[in-house]
Amino acid sequence: MEYLYAILPWVLIFGIFWFFLIRPQQKQKKEHQNMLDNLAIGDKIVTIGGIKGKIIKINDNNIRIRVSSNVDIDFIKNAISRVEEKNSGKKEEITEKNENDK
Repeated sequence: MEYLYAILPWVLIFGIFWFFLIRPQQKQKKEHQNMLDNLAIGDKIVTIGGIKGKIIKINDNNIRIRVSSNVDIDFIKNAISRVEEKNSGKKEEITEKNENDK
């Protein structure tokens, strides 16, 4: 019985840490992964570095965003922080400045 009283506070501390720290972090990670999986061409995004742009091309793990009229930057998907505006569904033709992408 004495061992139960010695272990019980540690179990409670672990339960509190799990409830307030671990569980919300796992939920946030799952939401971020869901957001990355649902990226589409035409979405306006913000990278973790603060660069804003519009998605013009999506590969397996790479995304090309247009930040200005003649400036395109390639990023990995995990570098996307948030989506500011989803593509409205209207068909837009985004012209590629370099047709010979690898």
